[in-house]
Amino acid sequence: MDWLMGDRQSGNERRRAAGLFFCLSGCDRKLRQPSTLDLFIRYLSSRMRFKRNGSYTLNRKSKTKPNGKKPPPEEKKQYLELEYTKIRVVDFDLKELVVLPREIDLNEWLASNTTTFFNLINLQYSTISEFCTGDTCQAMNACNTIYYWYDERGKKTKCTAPQYVDFVMSLCQKLVTDEEIFPTKYGKEFPNSFESLVKKICRYLFHVLAHLYWAHFKETVALELQGHLNTLYAHFIVFVREFNLVDPKETCIMDDLSEVLCTPAPPPAPAPAPSPSSQNHVTER
Repeated sequence: MDWLMGDRQSGNERRRAAGLFFCLSGCDRKLRQPSTLDLFIRYLSSRMRFKRNGSYTLNRKSKTKPNGKKPPPEEKKQYLELEYTKIRVVDFDLKELVVLPREIDLNEWLASNTTTFFNLINLQYSTISEFCTGDTCQAMNACNTIYYWYDERGKKTKCTAPQYVDFVMSLCQKLVTDEEIFPTKYGKEFPNSFESLVKKICRYLFHVLAHLYWAHFKETVALELQGHLNTLYAHFIVFVREFNLVDPKETCIMDDLSEVLCTPAPPPAPAPAPSPSSQNHVTER
């Protein structure tokens, strides 16, 4: 089957080869089931394209989109670079800050931390809010995810990032200041729906943090606030993981950053023991 090797052929030879190819590729399908050779040749036929000189080339799968444009290259994530991830406000294990203390009610602990995270994330966003506009952020996105807002009736709405953040902060403010949901008076009980509402708040706050990293990390670095953002993000992620407040499927888009920021830093190496000669050395002052 020299014709499969791409040798130059005459028209008659190509026609004979094509005829043989047709026979082998299933013209007698009524008489027998296709063999392995039949399937192999059919595969070759779908992958070959004959040229005028009798040679062939393989039809490789194109990596371009149907419109002929190549997909855009994956954008480099600046916030994962070591020079930025190593900047923190604190260096100790954040796990110690989120563990439920003894003799503290779980709901009281969740309410206190949720309110604190709401205030801190709102403050962090306010530092770059002038850069987050309807023109620069036409959708509330993070990585390859676009977040839609759902109103109280469940209506899905696509909105700009500043609109989405405004909806989030307004809802959180309404909830954390509601005495029936976040009671502050002694003896007041938390509602049965309290945990689900805390989860809702934390999910929305995560969206804001993810957008800050994805769309406004450059501005954060310019303001030299990346250390505050890193510490806030790591503290928040450790907290929601401790109490299972956000579905991992929701936070997986930022797992690469979470892995870097939430892993406790290794303890510093111990200082080398002084040599006997240095111990006996007397320094005059």
